[in-house]
Amino acid sequence: MKSSELSPFQSIAMAKHNGRSKAASFLSDGFLFVAGAMVAFFVVWAFWSFFAPDPSPAFTTSPFSGMKHGSDNTPSLNCGGGGGSGPNLRQDPPEQTFYDDPELNYTIDAPPVQDWDGKRREWLKQHPSFAAGADDRIFMVTGSQATPCKNPIGDYLLLKLFKNKVDYCRRHGIDIFYNNVLLQPKMFSFWAKTPTVKAAMLAHPEAEWIWWVDSDAAFTDMDFLPPMDRYKDHNLVVHGWPHLVEKQSWTSINAGVFLIRNCQWAMDFIDTWATMGPQSPEYDKWGKILSATFKDKIFPESDDQSGLVYLLLKEKEKWGNKIYVESEYYFEGYWMEIIGTFDNITERYARIEAAAPPALRRRHGEKVSEGYARVWEEHLKEAGQGRGSWQRPFITHFTGCQPCSGAHNQMYSGQTCFDAMQRALTFADNQVLRNYGFVHPDIGDPTTVNPIPFDYPASN
Repeated sequence: MKSSELSPFQSIAMAKHNGRSKAASFLSDGFLFVAGAMVAFFVVWAFWSFFAPDPSPAFTTSPFSGMKHGSDNTPSLNCGGGGGSGPNLRQDPPEQTFYDDPELNYTIDAPPVQDWDGKRREWLKQHPSFAAGADDRIFMVTGSQATPCKNPIGDYLLLKLFKNKVDYCRRHGIDIFYNNVLLQPKMFSFWAKTPTVKAAMLAHPEAEWIWWVDSDAAFTDMDFLPPMDRYKDHNLVVHGWPHLVEKQSWTSINAGVFLIRNCQWAMDFIDTWATMGPQSPEYDKWGKILSATFKDKIFPESDDQSGLVYLLLKEKEKWGNKIYVESEYYFEGYWMEIIGTFDNITERYARIEAAAPPALRRRHGEKVSEGYARVWEEHLKEAGQGRGSWQRPFITHFTGCQPCSGAHNQMYSGQTCFDAMQRALTFADNQVLRNYGFVHPDIGDPTTVNPIPFDYPASN
């Protein structure tokens, strides 16, 4: 949104008067203008002096203190935008930053980035408006292929999955980047994320965390935020099962959703991880190493997930000790164990809302949804998290469905995947539409919505 650009200089239209010379018109009009302006000034000054209660400057903590007010002292909302106290998106000081270094290269094949922590620190010092919130600022990255999907409904599903991520990010003030090109042409499929994440780290020094989310993953709890304090001593967060990590299973973690700190450790880790990829001369060697290490690995090629487990297991001192394997909630959860729980969860939440004090179901602006999510926490203490919980699953991951190619796992049909995605996305959409006054009465039907009555669901 553009800020309003009100010039202090206004053009003055000069009226034409018949029967007067240009010079005379200019002089007389000029005299009248000056005289009139002086009279107006003294009148306004007199009234101001009489009515102003206190000539000293007033300071207020009101959220409306920076707004213009109308004659009835109510905030005058300027649709053209305004200043505000958030990050200044228009200012980039002339002093040189790491961006001015001709040696800086965004590619995954480039020489390692050095002193990234110092460079980020200096950039933030030069851009002080980004300092507030910098310690926990998140930047989300996702993406898909550049060409149309082979699956006839693939592009439709990817659009809905992207909308879901945009909805979540908007509610929590998170910026998002959707990439649909290979930043390293040889790093196809699951390997495409590593060059994209590295480029995002360099492009967003204001962000402390980069959050990769696979295109086939959907947020199904729009209120939940990862417990970032839990990860304060770690630089990479993945979902997994520690006991399976110790058993050396290549499926002990899922590399489709992860949080990585925007720091030097992460730069070095990404470079190391990428050496196992198909663009590397060591690709075949790593395929053999990973197949020998993980006996349950079902294909011989080196893949990102096996590589990640290998670094977690075999290089604990350098990498493993800074990787947090999250197993207490659905940082990403397998869709087949989640999809059948949505109806019961919806009913449970509705019963709680109907019986709770009105504050829990009070209508509110979407921008303040996080505050109401904190109110919900009191009512969810007994819900548990993860498998067997009646709390909304945070992220439902449609691993194996392959919505774009349609080459789904043969354990289930394409229709099963499609129906499950529709239910998950509509379940999530209901949480969003609530702020807009509507709800899907049936999560199996994404097209039908009903208006929500006041004090819903107690009024139902």
